[in-house]
Amino acid sequence: MRIKPDAYERRKQEAAARNRAIALAGREIAPLPPVKDAARKQACELDFKRFCETYFSETFTLPWSPAHLRIIEKIQQAVLEGGLFAVATPRGFGKTTLCEIACIWAVLYGHRDFVCLIGADENHAASMLSSIKIELEANDRLLEDFPEAVYPIHKLEGIHNRCAGQLFQGKRTYIVWTSKEIVLPTIPGSKASGAVIKTTGITGSFRGMKHKKPDGSTIRPSLVVIDDPQTDESAKSASQCAAREAILSGAVLGLAGPGKKISGILPCTVIYPGDLADTILDRQKHPEWNGERIKMLTSFPKNMKLWEEYAEIRAESLRNGSDGAEATEFYRKHQAEMDAGAEVSWPERHNPDEISGIQHAMNLYFRDQYAFFAEYQNEPLRDSREDEEELTADAILNKLNNLRKNEVPASCTHLTAFIDVQQNLLFYMVVAWEENFTGYVIDYGTFPEQPRSYFTLRDANPTLVAATRINSVEGAIYAGLDALTKKLLGREYQRDDGALLRIEKCLIDAQWGLSTDLIYKFCRQSAYSAILLPSHGKFIGASSKPLNAYKKQPGDIVGLNWRIPKTNSRNEVRHVVYDSNFWKSFVCARLKVPFGERGCLSIYGKKASVHKLLAAHLTAEYRIRVEANGRIVDEWKQRPTKEDNHWFDCLAGCAVAASIVGVRLPELESGNQQTRKRISFAELQRQKRR
Repeated sequence: MRIKPDAYERRKQEAAARNRAIALAGREIAPLPPVKDAARKQACELDFKRFCETYFSETFTLPWSPAHLRIIEKIQQAVLEGGLFAVATPRGFGKTTLCEIACIWAVLYGHRDFVCLIGADENHAASMLSSIKIELEANDRLLEDFPEAVYPIHKLEGIHNRCAGQLFQGKRTYIVWTSKEIVLPTIPGSKASGAVIKTTGITGSFRGMKHKKPDGSTIRPSLVVIDDPQTDESAKSASQCAAREAILSGAVLGLAGPGKKISGILPCTVIYPGDLADTILDRQKHPEWNGERIKMLTSFPKNMKLWEEYAEIRAESLRNGSDGAEATEFYRKHQAEMDAGAEVSWPERHNPDEISGIQHAMNLYFRDQYAFFAEYQNEPLRDSREDEEELTADAILNKLNNLRKNEVPASCTHLTAFIDVQQNLLFYMVVAWEENFTGYVIDYGTFPEQPRSYFTLRDANPTLVAATRINSVEGAIYAGLDALTKKLLGREYQRDDGALLRIEKCLIDAQWGLSTDLIYKFCRQSAYSAILLPSHGKFIGASSKPLNAYKKQPGDIVGLNWRIPKTNSRNEVRHVVYDSNFWKSFVCARLKVPFGERGCLSIYGKKASVHKLLAAHLTAEYRIRVEANGRIVDEWKQRPTKEDNHWFDCLAGCAVAASIVGVRLPELESGNQQTRKRISFAELQRQKRR
C-alpha cells in the first residue's frame, strides 16, 4: 500500500512532535516536592550553629568547644552583617568544614548571592567545592527542606551535561555544575535562585570576577572564604608571603566592585614565624581582619616532670612494638596531678586509646615540639637549630630611616652603585656612605622598571628584550646597561646641606652566563668608563685560600677581601674580585647595627610595605658557619625555595665599591691587616743582590 506524500509528511511531523514532547518531558523538572519541615528550615535561617547541628549532625559528632562557638559566631556575623574575620586553629579543628557549610548556609537562605572560595592553589579550592557538591547531592535533609535549590541538582542524576537543557515550568534553570563553579537553579520564589559559588587559587586570575544572571543583571562576590591561603613551600618564602599578602589586601578585598565592601572569612594555620598567616593574624599589621589564634593547649601542665616520665614510658612502649598502653595506665593513676594547671581548647578531642584531650595534646607535644607549636598552637618556634643571628625580613623593615628616595644625608661623602646582570632584567642599587661605613640605601630597582610591587625574575614583564626592542640577549643587555648607567651616573644627587654628589664607583656583575666579555666591552666603551668596574664575586669557603693571603703582585690593588689585579695590556679593562661570603656577612652585620651607631646601614622611606620585596631578596640566602684549616667562615647558601637574591648581591657589591673608594670601618680593618715582619737594611740589600 502506497502512502500519499502529504500523509507521509504529516506522519513525519507527528513523530517529530512526539519525540520533542518526550525530550521536553525529560528536561522538565516541575513540579518541585514540598518542603518537608518548614519550621525546621525557618529556625536555622539566622542561626548558623543550629543549621550545622540540624543538617550536618553526622559531620559534627563531638560537643562544641568554647573556641568553636566563637568561630561560629564570627562566621555568622560575617555572613549576615559583613566584616572580615581571620582565625588560626589547631590542625583537625574542623575550620575548613565549617567554612564549607557556611557557604551552603549563605546561598541556600539567600544571605549571599555570590560566594568566592579561594584556596592556597587551584586544587585546594576545587577540593573544597567538591565537598560542597557532595553535600548538595547526597544530603537528604537538605533535599527535604530546600527542594527549590537541591531538587534540580538531584534531577541531573550525576549527568552534568543535562544542565544546559534543564527546564522548570518550560523555562531554563541556568544551572551550572562544574569542577570550578556552581550556579544554583533559577527558580521563581527561591531565595537561592541563581546563587553562585566559584573557586580559584590565591595566585590565580580572579580580578574582575562577576556573573551575569538571566535577567541581565550582574553580580559580584559579596562573601569570600579564603581557606589556608599558603602552602608549606610558600610559607617558607618571604617574597611569596609578601605577594599573597598584597593579593589579600588588594585584589581579594576589591572583589565586590567599586564602592562596595566584601565580607571575608579566613581560616588558617601558622606554619613559620612571619609567614602569611602569622602576618594576617597580627592585629597591629592587619587590624581589619580581626585575627584570632586558638591554641590546642591554652595553658601547659604545672608538673612537667611527671609528663616527662610519662613520655619516656610511652616511647619505650612504642619502641618495643606496643601501643603505649603502659603510659596511658601511668597517666590514669596520676591524672589529677598531671592535669593540674593544664587547659585544652577542645577537651573532647582525643583518640579512642587516650583518656583526655590533655593527654592527646601532650602526646602531640612530645612527638615533635616544633610541629606542635606551629600546627596546634599557632605560635611556631624559631628553630634553635638555625643561626640565631639570622637576619629576618621584619628586622630589615625596621631599618627604614624616614628619608626620601635619593635623599643623601649631609654626613655622607661617597656614593656607590652596583648592577646585577641577568638575561631579562638588570637589578641595581645606590648607597650613600659616611667615612665610617654608616650607609644609606637611597635607591634600588630594575631596568626595565616593573609595574608590580611583587615580581620575580622568572615572571618579569617587560623584559630587557621587550624594553630595548633588540632581539638578541647580548644586544639587549648592552643597550640596557647603556640606558641604566646614563640614568644613574649621569645625574647629581643633592645632599641635605645643598652639596651635589655623583656616584663615585659603580661595579657591574660580570659573571652571568656568556656576558663576561660583553660587560668588559661595555665598561671599556662607556662614557663612564672611569667610574665603571667589572666585578667577580668569588665563593671563598673555610677550606679556600682567602684573598688577602695571595701574594700581591706589582700593579695589584688590594683591599679588605677584594683585589684588583694588574692588567697585561693598556687596552685591558681592570676588574675587581671580592670574597662574596665575607661581604654578604658584612652588610648583614651593618643591617643589625642600631640607628645612631657607627656602621649602621638603613633604607630610605617610611612605609614597610614598599620594601617587602627588597627584604625578601636580602633574606633569600642563609649562612652556615664552617670551620676548616683554622678558619671560621660564614658560607652563604640560597634557600631551597630558590628566592631571587639579586638586591642582596647589589648591596654587598655597593659595600665593596665603598671600600675601593676609601670608606673604612677601623675596628674591622685593623683586625684584618697582615702583620709584616721587620727586615733590617742589610737583609734588604742581600735580597736585592739575589
